Amino acid sequence: MNRRTAITHVATMLGGVLSAPTLLAMSRREGHTTSEGFPMEFNLTESQKMIVEEVAEMIIPKTATPGAKDVGVPTFIVMMLQDCYKTPEHKSFVEGLLYLENKQFLNLSAEQKMAVLKQVEIDSVEEMKAYQIQQTKMGDNEDREQMAAQAKGLPFWRLMKELTMLGYFTSEQGMKSSFEYVPIPGKLEMIKMKPNQKSFAY
Repeated sequence: MNRRTAITHVATMLGGVLSAPTLLAMSRREGHTTSEGFPMEFNLTESQKMIVEEVAEMIIPKTATPGAKDVGVPTFIVMMLQDCYKTPEHKSFVEGLLYLENKQFLNLSAEQKMAVLKQVEIDSVEEMKAYQIQQTKMGDNEDREQMAAQAKGLPFWRLMKELTMLGYFTSEQGMKSSFEYVPIPGKLEMIKMKPNQKSFAY
């Protein structure tokens, strides 16, 4: 499966298209380019990196197939944010991590962690509404530069979900866990999928 196909699958799993910042980040990563407005000083503390690992693993836990940590998703998330996203996304992501730190997320029980993340997801619905309004105003307002400087980026939870799934399903292990890889495809023919049979990827 190529990168474009994998991204399409991730977008479908998220219930629509990937966000504009993530599409821009993927484009920049693919082109290996540097650009003004993509600062490189984004850094997380060790505690924050541990939270990223824990949340990613809760989104895609290890079962009969590898989990997010098994395929290196936490490292992928930090790398993508550092190299490919702009300052607004850096700010919103760190704000989300600070919120979880204040909740002492790493010290909570599994049930308590799940409850906190469910609330974060509920809150992110309103955050996304505000984010979309903000983007519309930035497109129409004459003070676009000033608004851009003060703007919040894509909300933490949206970033976390997109990058977790993108990192997982563009990894070799992640793809093979969900798709039947066929390096040399045979003739194209209609077949009836069996229960629990994986989709094919060529």
